[in-house]
Amino acid sequence: TQEVTVFNCKGTDGNAQTEETALLHNCARQLQKPLSESKPPRKLRQIFACPPQGLLARTVTNVILVWAVVWSITGSECLPGGNIFGILFLFFFAVIGGKIFGLIRIPTLPPLPPLLGMLLAGFLIRNTPFISDIVQINPNWSAALRNIALSVILVRAGLGLDPKALKKLKAVCLRLSFGPCLTETCAAAILAHFLMHLPWEWGFILGFVLGAVSPAVVVPSMLILQAGGYGVEKGVPTLLMAAGSIDDILAITGFNTCLGMAFSSGSTLYNILRGVLEVAVGIVAGGLLGVFIQYFPSNDQASLVWKRAYFVLGLSMFAVFGSLYFGFPGSGGLCTLVLAFIAGMGWSNEKVAVEEIVAVAWNIFQPFLFGLIGAEISVLSLRPETVGLCIATLGIALIVRIIATFLMVSFAGFNFKEKIFVSLAWIPKATVQVKICSFHWTSLKPSVRCVV
Repeated sequence: TQEVTVFNCKGTDGNAQTEETALLHNCARQLQKPLSESKPPRKLRQIFACPPQGLLARTVTNVILVWAVVWSITGSECLPGGNIFGILFLFFFAVIGGKIFGLIRIPTLPPLPPLLGMLLAGFLIRNTPFISDIVQINPNWSAALRNIALSVILVRAGLGLDPKALKKLKAVCLRLSFGPCLTETCAAAILAHFLMHLPWEWGFILGFVLGAVSPAVVVPSMLILQAGGYGVEKGVPTLLMAAGSIDDILAITGFNTCLGMAFSSGSTLYNILRGVLEVAVGIVAGGLLGVFIQYFPSNDQASLVWKRAYFVLGLSMFAVFGSLYFGFPGSGGLCTLVLAFIAGMGWSNEKVAVEEIVAVAWNIFQPFLFGLIGAEISVLSLRPETVGLCIATLGIALIVRIIATFLMVSFAGFNFKEKIFVSLAWIPKATVQVKICSFHWTSLKPSVRCVV
């Protein structure tokens, strides 16, 4: 067999220095530096230098090069109003927005996450009159890019799971996988029925939409904490990633089940059994693909790490898009999570190198995901008389979820701070909501659209 050597920089403590641990160490060093050591004039001179230097120069160079190459191939599609132009425009401005927010420093606090800048960039592109006219993205392309990003983040979640911690916390993980989502769903359904006068079927559709957490926010944050050693002893990052991912699968399955009931596509029993079948198909397919990827590519092949990363990413996208093609949208995400987890168990310590490559793929598709999510928000489509009811429904349902989550981890051996952290860690939303609603947007009622 051919051994694969993976180069990892070592930190001062002797542990492997990854991107996440470097970020944590960088934050700690910045907090220790006195304010007098900062040199803003030098940074300003670099930004406004002529000719441009640093980040501005790299941005201009990359934008011009990529646009010129794509334009030479696609022609009018890369001009204002074209689909490729809109995608590139959104991508570059999302990257710039993320970089700008990453440079913002608040004393005693960690840096702001770049995703805020990406969301804001997409929001401004959608709601700025002139720009919104020239940036037109095909809905099918938008949905495809979001699904690719979702598959990548689920691969990161599966590879990041700790089997030992998961086995230790299997009971509380099972409770957190179903309890908070179902609690929030029921609370949102009741509020939607009595406040917004929606039928019960549509109330539960809205509830399952709101019940999903955002894996694109939760998973990277948990990986950063796990790389820094925070909560690893009690398995908090693994617990949140595993339960949160299953929470999303439950929300997607419940959404499609209730949607089938609302449009009377088959009996109620048929729709429920179909939801159970989606879960079973996802687990079985993920298990088979996970075992397959443990042995293929074989250990005697060159560039083994890159091929493993290619296989796990390729199969995850195949699972997500294949499940949509065959009419089992809830199976793809679960299949991706299971196959990545089983593959990581087979690779043991060698999966760290694969995780680094998958992290690079996430850095590429992250601006697409959050930029497109921000671009889905149209201020003109929001009716003022409905916004208040929507905020009330979302806020009350979220409070119910936080309380339910706190109660479900009360007897799991966590201290008070850890219980609070677990309860609040699932507040982020948007990724799954945009995914599941983009396929049924024309079927959703205006009041449901407002909340989404």
